[in-house]
Amino acid sequence: MCRLTDLRQAVLERNDSRAERLRTELAARGTVAVNLLSSPGSGKTALLEAELRLARERGLPAAALTADLATENDARRLARSGVPVKQVLTDGLCHLEAEMLAGHLAGWLPKNTRLLFVENVGNLVCPASYDLGESLRVVLASVTEGEDKPLKYPTAFGLAQLVVVTKQDLAQAAGFDREAFLANVRQVNPGVEVLETSARTGLNLGTLLERALSVGEGAAVHRPVMARQAREHAPGDSHAHAEPHAHSGPHPHAEPHPHAEPHAHVQG
Repeated sequence: MCRLTDLRQAVLERNDSRAERLRTELAARGTVAVNLLSSPGSGKTALLEAELRLARERGLPAAALTADLATENDARRLARSGVPVKQVLTDGLCHLEAEMLAGHLAGWLPKNTRLLFVENVGNLVCPASYDLGESLRVVLASVTEGEDKPLKYPTAFGLAQLVVVTKQDLAQAAGFDREAFLANVRQVNPGVEVLETSARTGLNLGTLLERALSVGEGAAVHRPVMARQAREHAPGDSHAHAEPHAHSGPHPHAEPHPHAEPHAHVQG
């Protein structure tokens, strides 16, 4: 058991170190990376497509990398926005890692990119523990998924710097209890902003762009309590990162997954 625990810790520490280097590299070129996490069917791709289209209309240089176990469906959808899009097929791996992301960005990401959206694999377990070198970590949940989602996935929601509720146009039909959901979010991540959206109606469309841009301009970001506690209890200082990247440093109970080299495909 100790050997397995040590292996997990070594894998996560290696990822954490690479993530910090990537964060520094992206900051040097003026790029803000946004890590989007959600379960399948949350409406993440629909919202991202709308945000990317708006970015293009505003002349804001943006790009998106989307990861899936199979198919290039999401990349084809996102490419309709007119911004550079890259699909990564993970060959069964349930999350992205910092080294993978860095490899796929090399030689592809346009130099003038201000906002890079990373659509992580649809999963609220594995991706939650891996820092990708992002400047903003966003967790999304739709009104159709239930109010207890934050309690079922406390690591994902507990490390979020912004929580986005999608499909608000369906809230009444789904019987969504808004106050119960907000209370559950506060329980695992006190003080985090909750943004309510609808890609269909345009509710709060553009706010995600504004939040990401403000981070690039030096605005303070939310510092989750869970992230601070993980850093404080980590051995040594290998998990410590410069502010304001409060989520950096993997969750201590994370479990790494062996994987084959993923395939990359460019769309758009």
